[in-house]
Amino acid sequence: MNLISPAFAQAEQTPPPATAPAAPQTTPPTAAPGQSGGSQTGVAHPGSEPAPASLPDLLSQIVPILIIMAIVYVIVIRPQQRQAKAQKDLLKNVRRGDTIVTAGGFVAKVTKTIDDAEIEAELSPNVRVRLLRSAITEVRARGEPVKDQSATAKN
Repeated sequence: MNLISPAFAQAEQTPPPATAPAAPQTTPPTAAPGQSGGSQTGVAHPGSEPAPASLPDLLSQIVPILIIMAIVYVIVIRPQQRQAKAQKDLLKNVRRGDTIVTAGGFVAKVTKTIDDAEIEAELSPNVRVRLLRSAITEVRARGEPVKDQSATAKN
């Protein structure tokens, strides 16, 4: 079994060719600061400043970012703001007689509004609980406001 190809084996056996002496290197003439020296090697010379990015290059980098930000605003942020506003209005307008669903999954009927942050709800007959308005996730049925019992008792 031959692991080395014949051409590779022959190349290893021949001595390397003699190298010619290196030609003396000359340095390119230096230019005054701010002028191009004619060197296109991309090597920065001491004292020379990098060229500022041109306006079309800058715009081609910024425009896609702005487009993506606009799409994210339209698809994500704006609908979320609308939903938060609708939820806030819903919680603000909960009144006596409404059937609500709490964050814990209880369906209850509002019997009394205590203050801006709390309500009293009836889970079942003679079982009343105090709830935070922020615990309300949904208003199922808008009930007509319950008439005062004291006003009907007087008649």
